[in-house]
Amino acid sequence: MTEIYEILKYTLPALIVFLTTWIIIRSMVKTEQKRNYYETISHNQRITTPIRMQAYERMTILLERISPEALIMRVNNPALTAKQFQTELLSVIRTEFDHNVAQQIYISTQAWELIKNAKTSVIQLINSTAALIKPDVQSIILSRMILEELMQQEKSPVAIALEYLKTEIKEFF
Repeated sequence: MTEIYEILKYTLPALIVFLTTWIIIRSMVKTEQKRNYYETISHNQRITTPIRMQAYERMTILLERISPEALIMRVNNPALTAKQFQTELLSVIRTEFDHNVAQQIYISTQAWELIKNAKTSVIQLINSTAALIKPDVQSIILSRMILEELMQQEKSPVAIALEYLKTEIKEFF
């Protein structure tokens, strides 16, 4: 019995010291892991925030550039026929969209869907309006008709997408 008492006399304090040390070290390791995790997140946010902001800026520019008003003013050429003008408008929209397609990874899925819908709506507006006139009339007639059709819409899909982008970016700042 004295042997067991002697063994316990040395092992019990050692066991208590070991457990205390283990608990303290485990706590320190967890604290360090949390600190590293939050430091990594903070570092990533410092890197991605400007990139995300740039993506929102580029999407805003895309929407502004494919809005029918801006598009017609930029692409208008009186020498073109309505069919040539329609083709040119659609080409510019596709080029603008293709140039910015990679930005979708930095914006929300809903924002991207609204942007795609805006692009599709503008293309449909151009095509449906062009279908109402003869292909060989002057481009100015197509321009005027597109703008008239646009005026009849309560709110354009481009405006809806722009408003959503503005709302979403305000959530970040």
